[in-house]
Amino acid sequence: MSNDFSRINALDPNTLNGLKRLSRDQSPEAIREASRQFEALFMQQVMKSMREASPKGGMLDTEETRSYQTLLDQQMMLQLSSQGQGVGLAKVIERQLGGGLQGSGNANPVAAPTAGLELGVGAGEVQNDPAVVLDNTIRQGFEQVAARAARMAEAARAAAAATAKTAGQAQGVAPQARMDGIPGMPNNPTAQAFVQRIWPEAEAASRATGIPARFLVAQAALETGWGKKELRNADGSPSFNLFNIKAGRGWNGASVTTNTTEYRNGVAVREDARFRAYGSYRESFQDYARLISTSPRYARVVGTTDANAFARGLQAAGYATDPMYADKLARIINGNTLRTALAGSGRPLA
Repeated sequence: MSNDFSRINALDPNTLNGLKRLSRDQSPEAIREASRQFEALFMQQVMKSMREASPKGGMLDTEETRSYQTLLDQQMMLQLSSQGQGVGLAKVIERQLGGGLQGSGNANPVAAPTAGLELGVGAGEVQNDPAVVLDNTIRQGFEQVAARAARMAEAARAAAAATAKTAGQAQGVAPQARMDGIPGMPNNPTAQAFVQRIWPEAEAASRATGIPARFLVAQAALETGWGKKELRNADGSPSFNLFNIKAGRGWNGASVTTNTTEYRNGVAVREDARFRAYGSYRESFQDYARLISTSPRYARVVGTTDANAFARGLQAAGYATDPMYADKLARIINGNTLRTALAGSGRPLA
């Protein structure tokens, strides 16, 4: 029975092992599908770079909408690479992996090209290491694909800028005034107020965990929507739970029950859950710092000063069930909204 390679999606972390398996399979179908998946990964990175370079701001520009946009972009790039010839990169990769050498009688397809240029070394070195040589045709193919991808990204960037400008003019607002989060532009008042309100407590928790205070502020912003979606008690008073820590069987303090979204086997479901309630933001940060510092699950998170490693570490430890949690958190930490809020509050950016 033949393998169903179409079920493998390299943009889904849960099926990435399937792509690794494909790379070890020497069949033409496996090589072809692995090449297509690598093309999808490459194009998704191009699209991601374009999105990050595009102007941001406006009522619909939130962390949630950007997360959904990321999911849509991933699906679009996978669809693009699976239809027709894609952008051409898959064909180039397939040839380099040996997918186009069937029947040639060459037993070593990777080392087959013997005339051309290898990236980053001199011509003399190429002859001494044929296993990493790219022939002229393949090299030119990569250059053509890169040029085409750059043109696509530039066109998309220009379209996004034009859309933002048009929207600003339609509402009688200068385009620059709509660029919330761009350095030098007006700051997001909600984000700045949130930073000012919790920064002293974030600094104290930072000293206890070795994690930068801005990382902690970013996580609190993700969990509460910059304070706008903070959990509230039955009487409407704030729970002060900035990190949405649940009240397990070992919790003896106050709690609040609410309907929340959890992910089970990658599927979003709604369910009721109990969360801890505190008397102040200071108590919330202290409890978070105690959890991170004492639980073996988060041993690799304590002291982390790299934003992406911090976000991935929390997700790997099971802090949240959302499969996009690490990506959302990293976007906030590295995003302009937090950066300008910190600058507007007189807080350090590092």
